[in-house]
Amino acid sequence: MTLQIDPTARISTLADIEDSVRGTVIRIGARSVVDSFVKIKPAGGSGDVVIGESVTLNSGCVIYTGNGLTIGDNVAVAANCTFAPVNHAFEDRERLIVDQGFQPSRGGITIGDDVWIGANCVFLDGAVVNTGCVIAAGTVVKGNVPAYTVIAGNPWRQMGKRS
Repeated sequence: MTLQIDPTARISTLADIEDSVRGTVIRIGARSVVDSFVKIKPAGGSGDVVIGESVTLNSGCVIYTGNGLTIGDNVAVAANCTFAPVNHAFEDRERLIVDQGFQPSRGGITIGDDVWIGANCVFLDGAVVNTGCVIAAGTVVKGNVPAYTVIAGNPWRQMGKRS
């Protein structure tokens, strides 16, 4: 694993960035903040984690490397959000789920610039949140969220647009 942290980024001493995945790059951009009890953890792939500039990851967020995660610039992520760009295989009922490996990638997770993410959101493999979105607390995000959309719920639905 290669860890690249811009010198102006602030990483809490209580954050946990695991370094057990070979070939994975974790990059944290300028002026970004990784709060206490944020965990970046390897899981089911060797995707890179790229966190842009001026991103805030608040306490309790969990990021699995899986098939990769890209967070753009000027993104605010509230507490206890989970980014899971990986899915277990489970089709064979004759085998334990933990022995079946992982499903093929749906493309990882991409979060655009200027996004506000409320507390306790979950992002699944293949989620694309475009520029300027607002994600309400507790939302489960999969699929493509159009730019400047305000969404909420599970399954998520559009609540409005930023004008």
